[in-house]
Amino acid sequence: MLITAAALLSLNIYSANTTREMVFRSKDASMQSKVQLVVSSMSGLEHLNPDNVTQVITLLGDLGADRVVVTDQEGRALYDSLTNDNATGRIILLSEIFEALTGNDVFYSFYRTGALESRACMPVVSRDRTIGAIYLMEYDTGQGAIIAALETNLIRISLVLGAVVLLFSLIFALAFSRRVRLILQSIQLLREGEYSHKIKIRGQDEVSVLAEEFNKLTDRLRVSEESRRQFVSDASHELKTPLASIKLLSDSVLQNQMDMDTVYEFVGDIGNEADRLTRIAQKLLELNRLDDAPSDDLIVMEAKPVVEKAVRLLTPMAELRNIRLTADLELGCTVVTREDDIYQIAFNLVENGIKYNIDGGRLDVTLRREGDDVVLIVEDTGIGIPEEARERIFERFYRVDKARSRQAGGSGLGLSIVHDLVERNYGIVSAEPRAEGGSRFTVAFPYFGLEDEE
Repeated sequence: MLITAAALLSLNIYSANTTREMVFRSKDASMQSKVQLVVSSMSGLEHLNPDNVTQVITLLGDLGADRVVVTDQEGRALYDSLTNDNATGRIILLSEIFEALTGNDVFYSFYRTGALESRACMPVVSRDRTIGAIYLMEYDTGQGAIIAALETNLIRISLVLGAVVLLFSLIFALAFSRRVRLILQSIQLLREGEYSHKIKIRGQDEVSVLAEEFNKLTDRLRVSEESRRQFVSDASHELKTPLASIKLLSDSVLQNQMDMDTVYEFVGDIGNEADRLTRIAQKLLELNRLDDAPSDDLIVMEAKPVVEKAVRLLTPMAELRNIRLTADLELGCTVVTREDDIYQIAFNLVENGIKYNIDGGRLDVTLRREGDDVVLIVEDTGIGIPEEARERIFERFYRVDKARSRQAGGSGLGLSIVHDLVERNYGIVSAEPRAEGGSRFTVAFPYFGLEDEE
């Protein structure tokens, strides 16, 4: 709206200037035709004198000019139509006449004090010799009135448009200020923890875009806060259970008379619970390390030796439960990753496959290249994954079978660590049940071909 008002104001000014210029041009053309008529009438004279000049002017009749002056080649007036202050016989000091005596034609108009004043002056030439000059002047109040009315209307229109521009500027400023205050109030509420607060601003301008981005930010903060609270709650619950067990067992040892075998058994249980606390603390530290890990420590590495190492270290654990652990690992599976990440992923998946397997079961580890991906597959014959739990198994502290998990010594953080490690290495991890029972975990990393780079 402000641009429209300014455009209208500029258009009015342009129209007024154009109209004035057209009036000036029309007047100049009229003056030019009149003075050329006089010059043509006197061009046949050998020289100019008061008698022949007066005779020619008389024959021409009324020229419609307020003043007609004819001078000789020296600028002395031979004829002057003015009744008062007649300059006949005197040298006239007018710049137009001096310009004409040097061979130039002069035509111009200007508006002054409510009237349009027009002047025209041309030399009189005989046999290529300037013998005098013709000067005409008109003082037109009618045309001046038109220009005066035009200027008055322009001033009025300009004032009205200026008022409109000022009004809309004020309205726009108030609206903009109100929207900015709304955003500031929302920021204050966000600072106080109101993550569910939304800004309702319509439109497509920058303020609306800012409000939309603010709403997206509050959504992310709300999700992060909910995740933090859930994490704190889950961590507190997980830590509270072994601490309560340690407290109960230690109180039992101190308050009851027990034989040494029972004491040894209780102390062993206390040690197991302490080990469990240690594992939970280590997992939490690992998750914290993943959150704060730098992004510029990538290396190119062959995945087979790393996965092979994890399988070799966990083989004794599988043998204790008569679980058949096989590994089919291909060479040439090079990936860009961070140091020890592939090892952590393989170790946690294989360890989970052993913990939640059945005695005498089977655990197969496969590493191969599939197109542009390096795929790690860990399949077990264990308890499997219920359909309702598939979307949550990578959440922190989530367990499919809580009783079985605690019995196996799980903290509910292993798969969460796997998920975070895979994501920060630009991979994808998924879990699905096997038709014959058990679970299949699949991790896919982008393949990095060293021979292509060479």
